[in-house]
Parts: sequence; structure tokens; C-alpha cells
Amino acid sequence: MAHHMSPATEVLLVRIRGEFREMPGLELTFAQARLMWQVDSPTCSAVLQALVDEGFLVGRPDGRFVAASSRETAKR
Repeated sequence: MAHHMSPATEVLLVRIRGEFREMPGLELTFAQARLMWQVDSPTCSAVLQALVDEGFLVGRPDGRFVAASSRETAKR
């Protein structure tokens, strides 16, 4: 994988995965994600992209990010 994340970003990724698991059906826009996790735009963009790339999140056409598992529960 080409992503070289800082330790702080790795901690954030773990936290975000946990929040999506704890709140099934959670849907966040980019702006909502920034507010929820208190991060700047570049950081938010990087973590959302990393989670989409690894298949944890899905970016929907309406601009919201959702857990891939909530959309395709039978995939695993």
C-alpha cells in the first residue's frame, strides 16, 4: 500500500473505524466528518480516501461516506 500515514493519522483511522462500527448506519458528508473528528481538510481528505481505498468506507454519489459493511453485509 502506498499510504504512509503518520502515527496520529493511524490513531484517527482506528477511531473512525470504531465509530462506524459502533453506530451502524452512520452517514457523514466531508464537512460533517471534519467537524466530528476535529481535523483540517487535508487530513480529513487523506483519512477518508484511505478508508475508501481499503474498502472500509464507500463514498456515495450524494457525497456521504458510509461503512461498506452497512451496504454489503453479505460480502465477507
